[in-house]
Amino acid sequence: MGAEIDYPALAVFLFFFILVTVMGFVAAHWRRPKTLAHIDEWGLGGRQFGTWITWFLVGGDFYTAYTVIAVPALVYAVGAFGFFALPYTIIVFPFVFAVMPLLWKVARDNGYVTAADVVHGRYNSRWLEIAVAVTGVIATMPYIALQLIGMAAAIHALGIPGEIPLIVAFIVLAVYTYSSGLRAPALIAFVKDAMIYIVVFAAIALIPLKLGGYHAVFDAADAAFKAKGSGGILLAPSQYVAYASLAFGSAMAAFMYPHTLTAIFASSGADTIRRNAMLLPAYTLLLGLLALLGYMGHAAGLKLTNNNDVVPLLFKTLFPGWFAGFAFAAIVIGALVPAAVMSIGASNLFTRNFWKAYVNPDITPAGEAKVAKITSTFVKIGALLVILFLPTQFALDLQLLGGLWILQTFPALIFGLFTNWFRAPGLLAGWATGFLGGTALAWLDNFKPLHAFSYDGSKFAVYSGLLALAANILVAILVTALARAREKAAPQ
Repeated sequence: MGAEIDYPALAVFLFFFILVTVMGFVAAHWRRPKTLAHIDEWGLGGRQFGTWITWFLVGGDFYTAYTVIAVPALVYAVGAFGFFALPYTIIVFPFVFAVMPLLWKVARDNGYVTAADVVHGRYNSRWLEIAVAVTGVIATMPYIALQLIGMAAAIHALGIPGEIPLIVAFIVLAVYTYSSGLRAPALIAFVKDAMIYIVVFAAIALIPLKLGGYHAVFDAADAAFKAKGSGGILLAPSQYVAYASLAFGSAMAAFMYPHTLTAIFASSGADTIRRNAMLLPAYTLLLGLLALLGYMGHAAGLKLTNNNDVVPLLFKTLFPGWFAGFAFAAIVIGALVPAAVMSIGASNLFTRNFWKAYVNPDITPAGEAKVAKITSTFVKIGALLVILFLPTQFALDLQLLGGLWILQTFPALIFGLFTNWFRAPGLLAGWATGFLGGTALAWLDNFKPLHAFSYDGSKFAVYSGLLALAANILVAILVTALARAREKAAPQ
């Protein structure tokens, strides 16, 4: 993209960035409790967020800036396969409706802040607790880094070179997150979501008019894929299994991440979560419309060196500068909200399941809040360093592994809500099998998320995370069965 600064776009961008910065600091006084020096208040907003706040917060950290950039980029590159994000966001909400209220109740009744708290409370195993906590932290770090990739794409589209603006934006984020905790992204999410909706609806209404209508958009995309010799606007039969498994596995992993669970635990009640499970599919409509921007990139004849530039370049090319600035501000703000929640979720895990468990078991609630604030800052710094000093592809590879890794916490966290049959050694052995085996499988596949099979002359691929989870569950069942047999054989 060109390096010439678009000053009208920059002016609009700065106005909205300053607006949300002010809101981030004001959030410390929004629904202010007696003190923020408590991890329940700083890290979970006092567990008091109602339906609308939770809807914006979950939407804000589930549909991220990188989603806005990456989904159209994937559709631009491979066509219909990039739409796998739509069925997985449809599959996940019945799961949220049925399961998350139970998890919320367990957390609320016992004062749990993290998934690892829940696992330790259920199985009384420090080893299983630390496995879940470590998995949550390392799966979240590259996810935060990818928010930076989305921010960088928007900032560079403004014509601003270098990394200084990105660093400044994250310093601002770190300061108001430290000050306001989860209240900051919850308040900013209102602005972020309103801006994203305006941007998307303007894009799907106006861009096709400029390009000759949707018929021309689909024809251009189809011609581009045929010329390239790969991809297409329809799925090939060989992609069906891969598409379905990736959608299903992604749905199972989505609410295992610390940031999505943080938003769930911050809700005011089980009914709030159920109502959100019914309302949140509205974002799926938004995601589908966003994905169409990938096809529009072909119709606009964009020449890209990086597929992630398709959305910024569309707005820079087809809209006046002031609206492009508004769109870029929406993308950057769309990174700030999930990055804040992700860093808070990771810091809660570190504070409760490492610091309190192993370093200072007698830490006060105020001490917990202080450790969480400091850790949150270091998490952001770590993500920033990944982007500044390592290739972008490294962050992408780690994020793909992150989904595989976090999926391995599913049995330990979810099974215990419904059955007392499993034992901690079995779940720990299953986690280790899925985590290490899945990582090895991803390494052999050159960090691609799918593993290829051949059967009876047919070739198909399956999401590696699901294969690892299947091994995880099988080992957990076998080891638990042995443990229960020993329990029965032991003298009473």
